Amino acid sequence: MEPSNPIVPQTGVGKRICIVGASGKLGRYMVRHALDRGYEVVGVCREQSVPKLAAFADRITVVGGDTNDREVIAKAVEGCDAVLTVLVPWGVHDYASGTARAVIDHAKPGARLVFSCGWHITRDGEDVYSWKIRAAVAFARLIRFTRLVDMDDQYRATDLIFKSGTRWTVVRGSDLEEGPSEGLPVWARHVGDPLLASNMTRRIDFALFMVEAVTDDALVQEAPAIVGCKTPSALAAHQS
Repeated sequence: MEPSNPIVPQTGVGKRICIVGASGKLGRYMVRHALDRGYEVVGVCREQSVPKLAAFADRITVVGGDTNDREVIAKAVEGCDAVLTVLVPWGVHDYASGTARAVIDHAKPGARLVFSCGWHITRDGEDVYSWKIRAAVAFARLIRFTRLVDMDDQYRATDLIFKSGTRWTVVRGSDLEEGPSEGLPVWARHVGDPLLASNMTRRIDFALFMVEAVTDDALVQEAPAIVGCKTPSALAAHQS
């Protein structure tokens, strides 16, 4: 992870933010970005993953438990101005949709709710997918019999979000890679836009977009599909 940047604007001072799925790679980057901006941070993760947040132990509040546990979420989001949630399609027990429903039901009225998922999610059916994305989704659905992944549960989760009437944003990510930050990703409303052709974003920058979305009212009730700002397709779109 990159060290904290002392010149980051302190947009979160005096505000409380909850990060659901804080122990994962994306979650830990979000924790770092949120702390850099002065937020008071509550992190939620499964009990067995709490040690992954040891580097932040004296700076954040950690709530251990399954993220689709309504009592766990109710405790974690209490008093939070924003909730950032990683929608993970684990297992076959409505993990992602259960998490989304718990966040929607227990977040305080008017809270900013920002969720992460992949490009495969569509809000209006107007996204245009490559054969590679279609094949990946088909394979994910095929392996549901292993009881490890239920891709359709992410669709159920985002349908709940889209219909919720809350101040939501669903950030749809491209393929991810590690590396130092390149800056805030750029976005398009629909997959298939030439801007997104490179299909690659630094994971640290996906996390940055999630945190920045909290204060960007232009993203309320939007489902932006993002790509790295330094990718060839993003640079070509900027020059055109």
